[in-house]
Amino acid sequence: MMASRIPESTRALVIKKCSAEATPVYHHAVLETRPLQQLKQGEVLVKMGAVSFNHRDLWIRLGQYPGINFGSAFGADGAGTVIASADSNDALLNKRVFLTPMRGWESKPDAPETEGSFGILGGGRNPPLGTFSEYVVVERNQVIRSPDHLDDIQVSAWPLGGLTAWRAAIVNAEASKDQNILITGIGGGVALLAMQLCLARGANVYVTSGSEEKIRKATALGAKGGVNYKLKDWPSHLVALLAKNSGKSAKIDAVLDSGGGDIITRVNSILKQGGKVVVYGMTANPQIKFTMREVLKNQRLIGSTMGSLKDLTDATTFVSEHRIVPVVSHVLEGLEAAEEGFELMKRGDQFGKIVIRINDKAKAKL
Repeated sequence: MMASRIPESTRALVIKKCSAEATPVYHHAVLETRPLQQLKQGEVLVKMGAVSFNHRDLWIRLGQYPGINFGSAFGADGAGTVIASADSNDALLNKRVFLTPMRGWESKPDAPETEGSFGILGGGRNPPLGTFSEYVVVERNQVIRSPDHLDDIQVSAWPLGGLTAWRAAIVNAEASKDQNILITGIGGGVALLAMQLCLARGANVYVTSGSEEKIRKATALGAKGGVNYKLKDWPSHLVALLAKNSGKSAKIDAVLDSGGGDIITRVNSILKQGGKVVVYGMTANPQIKFTMREVLKNQRLIGSTMGSLKDLTDATTFVSEHRIVPVVSHVLEGLEAAEEGFELMKRGDQFGKIVIRINDKAKAKL
């Protein structure tokens, strides 16, 4: 059963409800020591090596996320090593793995198998576990072997963002060699992973950002160029870039967007007939304007939310084959440093993922 002695308890970062008088709402993130349950058939114990933040962790603290389960651990993303299993001959013992960040979507190509069954790790009831913990008990069929070319810090930056990026860029946008792909809001984990996946497919990637520095960094990673969305006429600047790289008649084949709002009307003239706008978030505006002009051009608007277990397995294989390394912006030391991570998320100036390395300073009770 054991690769080493099994700890009896673990420290975990959990969500605690703030007072009703608190304005604005900002729930507490508290480090607690909790007992570890005995392993049941089909379960393994993972010693976490690193975990990473997603925007939903901040939204949970702000009370802006549905289904918050107070007392539950934060975190959808995490990687580590299997140190124990209910099966003493488990092939996963001593192997490096990451936790699948969701439940309720196995392999159906279009959407989860059962409506209402989809759930994400961290801060909720479905499933009732989170990764921001030194040790996590999890179903063995809900961990995936970590790519050999990545360490735990890099792997922890992959699951949720990588799955979202894969489904948006590869499954829905169908990015392929020599296509022109526009990715908005570069700098976030999903946008950067989408860029890396598209580049590995041989696509020409263009980006937008409100930061010239982020555009420069994206170009250094392989993007053809980028434009600042704070400029009123940013689409015309993109037209110039396209003409320079691919000729005057060049168009965008697909847009990967996380902002919402007027994205389609802004890109209409530079998106090809039959082109796609794949939206995986709406951080700027919770509505999207879609007009008859887009209908007449056969342009398509596609909603894209995370993906299936099959998508994640396919995406991880692709990452291994192409030796893709997720971009990490900050590495914090220990769960004690989580508050710094939340502050970094609030500022929004990161380029890549914010990761916590789980150290052994305070060992779990053996």
